[in-house]
Amino acid sequence: MARYTGADCKRCRREKQKLFLKGSKCESAKCPIEIRPYPPGEHGRGRTKDSEYLLQLREKQKCSRIYGVLEKQFVNYYKEANQKTGKTGENLLRILETRLDNVVYRAGFAKSRDHARQLVRHGHVNVNGRKTDIPSARVAVNDIIEVREGSRNLTPFAVAQAEAGERTVPAWLEAIPSNLRILVHSMPERQVIDTQVQEQLIVELYSK
Repeated sequence: MARYTGADCKRCRREKQKLFLKGSKCESAKCPIEIRPYPPGEHGRGRTKDSEYLLQLREKQKCSRIYGVLEKQFVNYYKEANQKTGKTGENLLRILETRLDNVVYRAGFAKSRDHARQLVRHGHVNVNGRKTDIPSARVAVNDIIEVREGSRNLTPFAVAQAEAGERTVPAWLEAIPSNLRILVHSMPERQVIDTQVQEQLIVELYSK
């Protein structure tokens, strides 16, 4: 399975903003973007001409990096979003938000989306009573996501319970840390998705 194996912090520096890929490190003074707020590489400090295409490409790259999705899968998500009724950009964000790894992260059960993907892949999560180890699995309204009984004493989940309430959970989800359970009440609308992405630029990029 293809996956990115480089340094996550370089991705933040490339986009010139924090993508919160490293959990608590992103909030600390050790965050590399605080020390070197320019793109990595020999020409990172050089000036670039921000063409229309470059702005669109950077927005797409930023979105795919935030959610941890590689290009082929991102294109498939865009095609799916384009076939749905409504605005394509909003449909795309809704698809990304309803991935199982993102839901586990949003509920505060993982320190980052990478961490959430690892927890799901290792089989620690049930969806509607069934073990689901596919991070890209999509949740639906009225789904119940919970940590498996045999995994509840693991350190990540003990930390999640101890730090319950420190992260704001989106209105479309309900997290119950005491039971390590997540309830899906509705599909996310654009106004409750706080991802700092201009989705219209992504639509313009793929519409060419």
